[in-house]
Parts: sequence; structure tokens; C-alpha cells
Amino acid sequence: MTKADLVADISEKTGIEKIAVQATIESFMKSIIDTMENGENVYLRGFGTFVVKKRAEKTGRNISKNTTLIIPEHYVPQFKPSKSFVNGVKNKVKK
Repeated sequence: MTKADLVADISEKTGIEKIAVQATIESFMKSIIDTMENGENVYLRGFGTFVVKKRAEKTGRNISKNTTLIIPEHYVPQFKPSKSFVNGVKNKVKK
């Protein structure tokens, strides 16, 4: 599902115009990004948590030049789904 599909689905289910739904989704995502860029986590009860995770400094290798390089510590965004979210996917997705 793409963002356009999500906008169309929400618009169809709620009866709200696609333009308004798209603006809401864009604002929602921008708010999450801005919050995480400030080093804060975002908690959405029943859905999951967007966490800023610290990665420690480590040694890496450039295999094409056969050299060692230091990868500095950095922060990455991470999503952890709620237990109800995980259980719903486990129980309903069949492959």
C-alpha cells in the first residue's frame, strides 16, 4: 500500500475529501519526523512506538579497497509495533 492508496482508503471510509486526508497524513508524518529529529520518541498506544536508537561506534571494512574504517556513533529511527499489532498480523496473515 502506498501513501496514495492510504489516502484513497481513508477518504472512502470517512467521506472526507482526498485533499484534506492527504494534508492530514503529511502533517502527521512531518510531526513524527520533527519530534524524532529533536531526539524524542513518539508513542501511539495500540499501534506502536517510534524510537530514536543510538548506534555505537564500530569498525567496518571497505572490501573493495581492503581497508578498515571507523563508523562513528549515530542515531537511527526505529519502529516497534504494539503487542496487539503484532498479534493481529500473526493471526490474520496467511502465506
